[in-house]
Amino acid sequence: MTKIIRIGMDTSKSVFVLHGVDAAEQPILRRKLRRKQVLEFFAKLEPTKVGLEACGAAHYWARELRALGHEVVLVPPQYVKPYVKRNKNDAADAEAICEAMSRPTMRFVPVKTAEQQAALMLAGSRDGLIRRRTQLSNTIRGYAAEFGLTAAKGLDKIEPLLARIAAAALPELAKEMFATYAREYARLKVEITKIEAKLMAWHKDNELSRRLEEVPGVGPIGASLAAMKVPDPHAFGCGRDFSAWLGMTPQDHSTAGKTRLGVITRAGDEALRRVLVVGATAVIQKVKQGKGQPSPWLVALLKRKPPKLAAIALANKNARIIWKLMVSGERYNPARAAAARGEGVEVPSCTSGTPCSPPSRTLRAAAGDGPRGPSLTAAALGVTGPRQVGTEKRPSGRTKKLTLKKLENVAPAAV
Repeated sequence: MTKIIRIGMDTSKSVFVLHGVDAAEQPILRRKLRRKQVLEFFAKLEPTKVGLEACGAAHYWARELRALGHEVVLVPPQYVKPYVKRNKNDAADAEAICEAMSRPTMRFVPVKTAEQQAALMLAGSRDGLIRRRTQLSNTIRGYAAEFGLTAAKGLDKIEPLLARIAAAALPELAKEMFATYAREYARLKVEITKIEAKLMAWHKDNELSRRLEEVPGVGPIGASLAAMKVPDPHAFGCGRDFSAWLGMTPQDHSTAGKTRLGVITRAGDEALRRVLVVGATAVIQKVKQGKGQPSPWLVALLKRKPPKLAAIALANKNARIIWKLMVSGERYNPARAAAARGEGVEVPSCTSGTPCSPPSRTLRAAAGDGPRGPSLTAAALGVTGPRQVGTEKRPSGRTKKLTLKKLENVAPAAV
């Protein structure tokens, strides 16, 4: 029998479809299995490479098949879809998985351990309970408003509102319903407190999570999520790749040599991106209140950009710092960041041979080495009139002229 070199497996709750090929890329295995037959079949098969879509229960099957000696890879579903030729069905999906996993540039999802998934379950349960509490508080507010009882914003206003409802002259049926809501609200409050205590205990026991918490704008929740959701940071070539994976880089719709960048992609993990943006927003609120010691970069950014846009930029920067701390094993060093800011040049976080992205025109101008940036020699020689030094392409497609503004009271440098 010809040896199978690769198998694509389409999974579901009870039906599993296999598509295997030989060294000549010819299909030699097309088979449908029931759930209880999967492990029996692969236990009798020689160790080979098996690919699955990174969907529900994929990590479980990956661990089970690896225990049998097979090499298992998880392919993101969006990378499998282009290989489905026609008529979506289980057999076509298995063939597409088998084809996609053979691509030399294909990116795979790291397989999570059972302990990592248990930690993710803890974080997911907290999010679910918080959503239910929000829904319940909105329900209480909505029904209370129908009886002329309102309260200010904030969770701390719900219990006083329930006390006012209990003392108000309402129909007996309404009071019974509000009492039911009050019991449910109290139960959710207790459950969330327990979950958060367990999450904080996990955070304190994890060395990586404790290191990530030291980054301004990254609290215990954000640090814990980053440690849970990124089992292999070395899968990213540089910090920008990690930030792009989180969906905090602009959409690229460039063509014919024209760069057209839009809003952030919002791809990747929504929970981790949301926590980083919320943390960055908290930092910006402190800066606007005059508290803390913000970086000159952030202060200058807030002067020319809206707060929400600045929050995305800060979250993007924090994501790159998180990746660097993950791969290097170092601790966050505020003195090093301050020294880099004092020089006016951002320290690159890319460790690969290929740079993550070319330096911006602003950085080139500050360093004085850009072909279109204003020359520092011109300022030293006391240029007194405006001079066009280049153009800048805006995201909207318009072109803005860059001029060297008039420099007054500058003595010519000695030649």
